Amino acid sequence: MILVGLNLRPALSSLAPLLPRIESEGELSVLTLSLLTTLPVLCLGLFAPCAPWLARRLGNERSLALGLIILSAGLALRGLSSATTLFTGTLMIGAAIGILGTLLPALVKRELADSADLMTGVYTMALCLGGALGAGLSIPLADALGSWSLSLMSWASFALTALIAWWWIMPQPAAEQQHTASSGHARALLGQPLAWQVMLFMGSQSSLAYIVFGWLPTLLVRQGYSESQAGWLMSASILIQLISAIAAPWLARMSRDQRPALMVVLSLVGIGLCMLLLGPASLSWPGAMLLGLGQGGSFSLALTLIVLRSGNAKIAGELSALVQGGGYTLAAMGPLVVGLMIDAQISTQGITWVLLTILAFAAFMALFAGRQQRLEIDDSGVLLTMNQRHGLNQP
Repeated sequence: MILVGLNLRPALSSLAPLLPRIESEGELSVLTLSLLTTLPVLCLGLFAPCAPWLARRLGNERSLALGLIILSAGLALRGLSSATTLFTGTLMIGAAIGILGTLLPALVKRELADSADLMTGVYTMALCLGGALGAGLSIPLADALGSWSLSLMSWASFALTALIAWWWIMPQPAAEQQHTASSGHARALLGQPLAWQVMLFMGSQSSLAYIVFGWLPTLLVRQGYSESQAGWLMSASILIQLISAIAAPWLARMSRDQRPALMVVLSLVGIGLCMLLLGPASLSWPGAMLLGLGQGGSFSLALTLIVLRSGNAKIAGELSALVQGGGYTLAAMGPLVVGLMIDAQISTQGITWVLLTILAFAAFMALFAGRQQRLEIDDSGVLLTMNQRHGLNQP
């Protein structure tokens, strides 16, 4: 699971440091690049609901293998330097990551139910490490290989390694376990405010994350940093997420109420963004560190909320599909809006205020999603929201 997690972010973070180079070579316009950064995030949302459908027919394990095959093919195709293959490969990458990212929380809940929150932190740490590798190595790989397209293609070998390892050691559950992703309560989730609250928190914090993945290097280059400096600042920000990705769920499990932890990590995101985008160069590295600590913690807690707000693995799978499907569809608007603002020559200060507005909305939703509640199925098969503090069931 950790090796699979390592592959879910390089495909996204490896493109951002190369965007100024692609634009300067006249390969694609800023508007086209905006669509290119939006497409994979949109596909995450559109294809996440397909994961339970695949799991019912192939099983979670084979569905993960299929996702890795699609991811490997998309990464290879993206490296063929034409606009058509670049967009086709990016679409395949987004679809694969949407499926893989939705299936993994349910697998964690099933295989490691007693420590699912901490395992989610470890899995998120793997995501962050993969993202840092993608951001930090993109420019060196492009320089070494002599082409930005070959730099993008090189990540296919990493995904193929994960595919081989997963196929070799993947668990073989009993036949009845292959169908745990029933859709019986998928529609019922739409009537639960808690599910919407978790989804909107996931969407708003993910929007900020993918804006950073897609446009932070470009914004930093506009501020006077070199391509290499911008890439390493982004890489450092993602790498530092390793600390909060594992620490945040550990702190959150000490209480059934995750709101204090959520407020802390979101505050760090806001401070880090201001230091990086509005502050002097002397604050760039501290700002990158704080941004990384905040975003690593917020993303880890968003995934942890899927597990903690689910009474069993079945609900976790369905909630994961809803939260990641709807959340990532909303999140896709963030990179597109920022790309359009850059194309319209909006100042970095103006863009920063937009980011802080998204952050404020994420904090508002966190106040609801972080409460002591859990989705359960009662004896009659009805989906309920249980208040864990008072033990009350709310239909």
